[in-house]
Amino acid sequence: MKYKAVRIHSAGGPEVLKVEELDLPAPGPGEVQIRHTAIGFNFQDIYTRSGMYPAPMPTGLGTEAVGVVLAVGPGVSEFKPGERVCYASGPALGACATHRNYPAARLLHAPDGLSDEQIAATLLKGMTVEYLMQRCYPVKAGQFVLMHAAAGGVGLLAGQWGQQLGARMIGVAGGPDKVQLARANGYEFCIDRRSEDVVARVKEITGGAGVPVVYDSVGKDSFEQSLNSLAPRGFFVSFGTTTGAPPPVVAATLQKMGSLYFTRPTLVTYTASTEDLRASASAVFERLAKGVLKVSINQRYPLAEIARAHAELEGGRTTGSSIIVP
Repeated sequence: MKYKAVRIHSAGGPEVLKVEELDLPAPGPGEVQIRHTAIGFNFQDIYTRSGMYPAPMPTGLGTEAVGVVLAVGPGVSEFKPGERVCYASGPALGACATHRNYPAARLLHAPDGLSDEQIAATLLKGMTVEYLMQRCYPVKAGQFVLMHAAAGGVGLLAGQWGQQLGARMIGVAGGPDKVQLARANGYEFCIDRRSEDVVARVKEITGGAGVPVVYDSVGKDSFEQSLNSLAPRGFFVSFGTTTGAPPPVVAATLQKMGSLYFTRPTLVTYTASTEDLRASASAVFERLAKGVLKVSINQRYPLAEIARAHAELEGGRTTGSSIIVP
C-alpha cells in the first residue's frame, strides 16, 4: 500500500523536511495498521529535526496521532478493524504520515465523546502535565507553582490542571496577548518576561519566599530565573530546551542556594510500562471528558505544509496546541 510520510535525510532547519510517498507493508506480528485522521505536533519533533535528539537517518517524525484501524497483525486480539485508536510517546518515530504500522502493546482505544482533533492536540501534552504535576513533583493544594511557556500547549493544560488541584499557578509568557491567554487558563498570576523581572515578580507574589517547584521547558534562557525563583529545598524540574540546553548544574550551587533538587525527567520514562501509559492517558481523558481540561487548537497545518508548521512553532509564533491534518 502507498502512503505519504514526512521524512528527513539529514538534521537541519525546516527546509530538510520532505513529504515522500512510500510503501507500507502488511502489519507484522503484534502490530496494528492505522489510517491517521489527526496528528499531534510537539516541540520534540523540532528537537529531532534539528539534531538535538539524535536519530538514525533517514527518519520519520512524530510520536502522536489518532486514527482508524485498517488491519491487525498476527497475535493482536485487543484491536479490530474500524476501531478508533490513538497513541503518544511511542517507541518509534513516524506519526507524521497518512498511515503507519504501530505496536499494539503501546496503542490506546480512543474514547467515545472526544473528537480525533481533541485527542491529537492533548494526549502527549496532557500526559506530560500528568507526570510532571502528579508524579515527578506531586503538587498540593495551596502551593505556588511556577510554569514557564505558560501560553504554549503544555503550559495552558498545566494551568488548568494545577487550578483543578487547588494550586496557585504562576505563569511566565512573552507579550500581553500570551499573558492574557494564560490568565484565562488557570493561572492566578502571569508574568510578562518581555517587560517584567521574573524573579522579582515571583518574590513579590510569594511574599519573598519563592516557589516550591518550577517547571521549565525553555532551557538556557530561563535557567537563572528558575534557579533564583525557588524556595529552599525547592524542585527545579527541567523538561525541555526550546532555547537550547541549560548550563551544567554544579552540585555546590544547589547546596548554596538552599539544598535544591534538580531533575530532568522525560515522558518516555514515566510511561515506559503499559500500566503507567494507560493510567496517564486515562487521567487525561477523564479530565477532558469532564471539562476540567479544555484544549485550544489554534493552528492546523496540512501535511504538505509541515515546514511552515515547524518554522512557526520554533519561532514562537504559535499559541496553545497545533495539529497536522493528514
